[in-house]
Amino acid sequence: VVGQPAKSKRPKEPGENKTKPVNKKLKPKPPKMKERESADSSLKSQSILMQVMDKGRFQKLAATLSLSAGQSIELRCKGSNVTWNYPSYLDTFKDSRLSIKQLDRYGQLILANSTAADTGEYSCWLQLCDGNSCRKDETKTGSTYIFFTDKEDLFVPTPSYFEIVYLNPDKPAVIPCRVTTPSAKVTLHREFPAEEIETDGTDIIYDVKKGFIYQHPTSDHKGIVYCKAESQGAPQISIKYHLLYVEVPKGPPSTTIAASSNRAKAGDSVRVTCTVLGEPDVDVNFRWQYPWQESERPVIIQNFWRLINRGAGHTTRISKSILLVEDFEARDAGNYICTAQNPQRETTVATKVELN
Repeated sequence: VVGQPAKSKRPKEPGENKTKPVNKKLKPKPPKMKERESADSSLKSQSILMQVMDKGRFQKLAATLSLSAGQSIELRCKGSNVTWNYPSYLDTFKDSRLSIKQLDRYGQLILANSTAADTGEYSCWLQLCDGNSCRKDETKTGSTYIFFTDKEDLFVPTPSYFEIVYLNPDKPAVIPCRVTTPSAKVTLHREFPAEEIETDGTDIIYDVKKGFIYQHPTSDHKGIVYCKAESQGAPQISIKYHLLYVEVPKGPPSTTIAASSNRAKAGDSVRVTCTVLGEPDVDVNFRWQYPWQESERPVIIQNFWRLINRGAGHTTRISKSILLVEDFEARDAGNYICTAQNPQRETTVATKVELN
C-alpha cells in the first residue's frame, strides 16, 4: 500500500521528466537535420576558389565577378593537386600575362594587365589520383565568370571579323557575341533583310555568358547576323556571323571510293580517292590498306576538305583522302581499302586495281 502512493506521486515527476526529454529531442533535432542538410549541400558544391585581395585578405567568389580591364587578379584554389580551366585563347597565344603555379597547399592563378578579351569562366578542381589514373573530385570545385569591363570594347574581342555558326536541327546553336559589361543591352540583327530578330526567351534566348541561343534551329534561321550592344554611350556592333544550316544527319560517314583507273599499265600513276559527305563541323579521319603496305611501298597520301552549298541553304562538308601510287608494278595490283572515321562510327570501302 505504501508502494502505490509512491507510484501515484511519481507520475508527476516523470511528467516533468517527460517534458525534458521532449525538449531535448525537439530542440536539437530540427537544427541537427538542417545542419546536416546544409553540410551535405555545401559538400556537394564546396567552393575551393578564392580571390586574393589587398593586404593578404581573401574573398570567396560569387558566380560572376566584374573588374575593370587593366586590373590584375590572383586566384587561389585549396589543395595539393589543382587543375585550372580558363578562356582558351590564353592558351592559344601562350600569353605571358598568365601564370599558374602549384604550391604545397593551394594552386595559384595570376592574370596581369587584364584585357576585355580575358572575359570568361575561370574554374578549378581537385584531382584524385591513383597511380597514373586521375579523376576530378566533384565535391571540391570552384568556378566564377569574370567580366573585364571596357567601355571601348563592349563585345569580347575575337581573332576574326567573321565567324561561321552551324545550325544543326538536333542541337541548340550559339551566336557567341558575349559582352564585357553584364548590364549592357544586347540585341540580335539580321543583315538582309535588315531587321532586329526578336528574342522571345523560348526559341531564341540571350545568355550573357554565351550569347544568343537558337534552341531549335531551322533552315529559316540561315543568313548573316550580328549583335548590337548599348551601355552608357554609343552602341557598338559585333562581328558578323554566317549561319549555315546543316544538311547531313549524324551517323557513320557516307563514304565512296574510286580509282583513276581500275586497270593500269606498268609505270602508270594511279590515284585512289576516298570521299566523305558529312556535317560541316565534324572532322573525318582516314586509314588506308593497300598491297605491299607492310613492305613500306612508298605512296603519297593527301587529305583535305571543303564546304559546299547544296542549295536551299543546306551546307555539307566534303572530305577527301587521295592515295597516289607512282610507277605502278605487278605487286601493286590488288585491293585498296579506305576506312573513314568520325566521332560516331566508321565506314570501310574498297576498290580493286589490276595490272593491264
